[in-house]
Amino acid sequence: MKVLLVVNSFASSVTARNTVVVHRRLSRGHDVEIVETNRRGHATRFAHDAARRGVDVVIGYGGDGTLNEVATGIAGTDTALGVLPGGSTNVFARTLGMPNDPVEAVEYLARGLDAADLRPIGLGQVNGRYFCFHVGVGYDAAVVQEVEKRGSLKRWLGHPLFIFAGLSTWLRAYDRKHPHFSVTVDGGEPVHDGYFTIVLNTNPYTYLGNRPLDLSPAATLDRGLVAITFKTMNAHAILSSLAGALKGGGVQPADHLDVRTDVSNLVIEHATPFPYQIDGDALGNTGRLQFVHVPDAVKLVFPTAPPG
Repeated sequence: MKVLLVVNSFASSVTARNTVVVHRRLSRGHDVEIVETNRRGHATRFAHDAARRGVDVVIGYGGDGTLNEVATGIAGTDTALGVLPGGSTNVFARTLGMPNDPVEAVEYLARGLDAADLRPIGLGQVNGRYFCFHVGVGYDAAVVQEVEKRGSLKRWLGHPLFIFAGLSTWLRAYDRKHPHFSVTVDGGEPVHDGYFTIVLNTNPYTYLGNRPLDLSPAATLDRGLVAITFKTMNAHAILSSLAGALKGGGVQPADHLDVRTDVSNLVIEHATPFPYQIDGDALGNTGRLQFVHVPDAVKLVFPTAPPG
């Protein structure tokens, strides 16, 4: 197959050596071209051009943001999406059962390519942009904004930087007294007291080290979206829900939560703009987000674990 490998060399697990190893393994039986990104949006343009040229597979090798851009560039075309972890967390790749190390993970991806195991999956779309695993709205996105202010440290500090950003945002950078938006699901009655919402296309929401933060097992690649809205910023309520999620099985019903599954359409809006992030990339503030679930949006190369 003709393959384009889109590399974000700034991602935390991407090195010159790893890229050589990855390229060598993928090239056994496939025609592999390499390109490197150097700015936001670059991977989308590479992927879109590859789809136009009839490339069979475009692989995002970088963090989750790189993967999102590649998926956005090829969604709705005959070109398939390949995933190779190169960032610090790599939520989508690990959701597919891949190791977090790219040198180990490339064997899984190559075996999927060799078997031509390409199957369509559903994606979410918000304001016209696709997302692979989640969108965070409100507090979650404010934390990501804080992390990106210190982007040069992200490669080296990883999860400790997110913990610091979460605490500093909680203490001084996010209004915990007044709701930030309303949430309307599939045209129903709005939830007016939204403080932050997570819209899932897959589960888990993220990983804390090796532990998945399991918010909803209903979020799968062959079902609609899941929307979880926190209706409070009470620390005990939030931490109790997240602690339960770390034990597996998803968040449990509670008065401070609004949980919707198999969502096709969702609107989040407020007169005062609020922050949002897509697949871990902060995209600023907005007053309205329109979500839709898009079944069979893209073909995915399903990784295959090596024997033994």
